[in-house]
Amino acid sequence: MCRGWNNIPAAIHSYAAVSTNCRVKSLSRNTFIHQSAQSNHHSITLEEEAMESSTSKFVRFPLLMDDTDTTNYTACTIPWRFPSDDPTVPTPTEFSWINLLFSGIPSYKKRAESDTSVPDAANKAEIFAQRYAKILEDLKKDPASHGNPLDILLLCRLREQVLKELGFRDIFKKVKDEENAKAISLFENVVRLNDAIEDEGKRLENLVRGIFAGNIFDLGSPQLAEAFSRDGMSFSVTCETLLPRPWIIDDLDTLKMRWSKKSWKKVIVFVDNSGADIILGILPFARELLRRGSQVVLAANDLPSINDVTYSELIEIISKDEEGHLLGVSTSNLLIANSGNDLPVIDLTRVSQEIASHAIDADLVILEGMGRGIETNLYAQFKCDSMKIAMVKHPEVAEFLGSRMYDCLIKYNEI
Repeated sequence: MCRGWNNIPAAIHSYAAVSTNCRVKSLSRNTFIHQSAQSNHHSITLEEEAMESSTSKFVRFPLLMDDTDTTNYTACTIPWRFPSDDPTVPTPTEFSWINLLFSGIPSYKKRAESDTSVPDAANKAEIFAQRYAKILEDLKKDPASHGNPLDILLLCRLREQVLKELGFRDIFKKVKDEENAKAISLFENVVRLNDAIEDEGKRLENLVRGIFAGNIFDLGSPQLAEAFSRDGMSFSVTCETLLPRPWIIDDLDTLKMRWSKKSWKKVIVFVDNSGADIILGILPFARELLRRGSQVVLAANDLPSINDVTYSELIEIISKDEEGHLLGVSTSNLLIANSGNDLPVIDLTRVSQEIASHAIDADLVILEGMGRGIETNLYAQFKCDSMKIAMVKHPEVAEFLGSRMYDCLIKYNEI
């Protein structure tokens, strides 16, 4: 029998060992309530929402600080080249990142080979591996050969483009479904343990540690993808074995002080991965915000990329709780929004009109995950409070930050 949100075994057991028999109900029979920035409620089907999203234009995220002489937003944290560099010769940093993406090809090929939704998947997976490898080799010879500027956005975009041209739409779908089911089976105990912590500051720290532990389920990291395929992941063990504080950027104490003063009225969270990340990390944190009176908007990708949770998948996850509660906390102020994004990184000058409308009255923006919170937006400045929270999972990121691998980062800025 499928276990729901409110019928979970009493003991937290290994995240990797949980049964995957639980399946999420079909969305086609459900209508969801979405709330506009003006608090007007309207009911639309998922199909209508998708159609509306596909025809909308990208806009600049309104809460980004306006570009000035002192503030100039760019969706690339790590400088890959400088004006003095020869435009025809790749820089050492560009070489390093090209090689990083190259090292991930075997993992992508393996996932593509097992995609039963694509005819002749094994042969097409081999073609993908060859085509994408050729593109990366081209970039090593001429950094402008496939577009400009050469950055993490372009490398990810080219990879997704090759996959889609061969008919692959979501090669990580099977593993995402399995990990979502496993994480759902652990959700209640994770929340119960959080609720049992009476001290507000300690409870917040436990929730933050849960986000870090969940964020390790990242199949975009070649090292983690290999470890996951071999050993699986244990959420409880990861919580216990996080690198000790102080982390590489550690504003947790500042966040605790702000947390104790008052609640934010509206929080937008750009979420990251499926499985433990969204269900055991972000949802308990969102539940705590809801309990404190905040409205919470979870902004998820429009289209699949690696094991990132998508907008439709997140609605599916939330719909598991048919009574509209997250263990006693009403979800009436929990909104699911389509960010318009289709990559594991994000350019905040190109978001959906839907998430832009939610930003009108938001007073806290959270960017979660290495791709969104470090690689593309670590230094992004906002017109409201902001938080970037992620685990360091690429050697190139660790080198740039001067951190340890699997170090944690929580960067909080208060306006």
